[in-house]
Amino acid sequence: MAAHPTVAAHQKPGRSYVITRRLVGRAARRPCQARPVTEMTQALGDTTVVCLSAMGPVPFAAMLLGDLGAQVIRVDRPGRAGSVTGLPPEDDPRTRGHWGIGIDLRAAAGRAVLQRLVTRADVFLEGMRPGATEKLGIGPDELLRVNPGLVYGRATGWGQSGPRAAEAGHDINYAGVAGGVFPLGPSGEPPLPPLNLLADFGGGGVYLALGVLAALHQREVTGRGQVVDASMVDGVASLTTMLHGMLAAGLWSDRRGENLLDGAAHFYRTYRTADDRFIAVGALEPQFYAQLLDALELAPPEWPQHDRSRWPELSARLAAVFASRTRSGSWYSRAATRASPRCFRWPRPPPRPSCASAGPSWSGAGYPSRPRRPGCRTRRWSSGPARACAVIPTRSSRTSATQAARSPRSVPTRWSARPRGHQTKGKEGPPCVMP
Repeated sequence: MAAHPTVAAHQKPGRSYVITRRLVGRAARRPCQARPVTEMTQALGDTTVVCLSAMGPVPFAAMLLGDLGAQVIRVDRPGRAGSVTGLPPEDDPRTRGHWGIGIDLRAAAGRAVLQRLVTRADVFLEGMRPGATEKLGIGPDELLRVNPGLVYGRATGWGQSGPRAAEAGHDINYAGVAGGVFPLGPSGEPPLPPLNLLADFGGGGVYLALGVLAALHQREVTGRGQVVDASMVDGVASLTTMLHGMLAAGLWSDRRGENLLDGAAHFYRTYRTADDRFIAVGALEPQFYAQLLDALELAPPEWPQHDRSRWPELSARLAAVFASRTRSGSWYSRAATRASPRCFRWPRPPPRPSCASAGPSWSGAGYPSRPRRPGCRTRRWSSGPARACAVIPTRSSRTSATQAARSPRSVPTRWSARPRGHQTKGKEGPPCVMP
């Protein structure tokens, strides 16, 4: 297919191009723009995300979109740094590669700065209580009026409406009501808190990012933005879909500690070793269970896999086997040559934050991540005395917030002139390359 004349004039021979079309401002379509396709091109490399600083799902969703290549601009409250975790935003691994700017959204001039950012953005994310952004004048109606192609993403605990919509809560509350906490923990003991992985990250952040991606895809067809509302209680309920199916089929019990995946099965749980460490055993499939028994030199006839009446006995016997061996013993070397890696692994504590070293590391998902150097801070805009827009200062500051408030084009031009990976000097550390 022949390229559009406007596009063909800017294409170079011998290079492949992807044609993109974006909406900016008042539904004004730019001519089709071509960007070269290279091995380093990321899926969201031409996408800009503006997010309000928040806890829980919003920074996690912004992190996921940023990992896919999006340029993320985080709006902080002036003089309001840090979080309930004690980790300041500039040192939070979830904010890696983000730009940060402090804006007083209660002032008209501050809201004007935000609207100018949104004019050139593709996605806006917020995690305030229902109705809070509407009271500030930055709700969906106001921002979609400024940019009709905007994808307005919002995350709440109980949803935008309903009897609990205005109630406060945390991950454990939303996950508990949705049924995600009760299955966790041993029999006869209270359910265990799921950290904040279920509601904040799984049912909130991931579902919010998924909805944003779907809305961006639909915008390519309709040319219009939309509102994406992610409720954490609904997200956790969705995550429990398989358990409800197994419960309805009689394959799962509502009694904790008696099921296949909750620690009752001797071949799917953790054990303590002789050196007071732990090992995670996961041998669900018959072939892997056979490899596990072979690696531990156990007789298969004495270890039936799916006889539930013997699971407590076999769990105690297998616990005694591992309690007599250390993780550094020679038995593991023999087992590693016989059993599949799926049979057992060493549970490790979470790695230190990405700023702990300057070299590459392996994340829990199995792919390498690029940690920041010690003292390296999140990229921020420059500081200066401002009434409505107070930006946290850094050494690399050049453009003042008052200048940003005066010129509608100064703020977007400032960040767009510095590509991802630009070297900056952190306030408390040496020069570093942001991921």
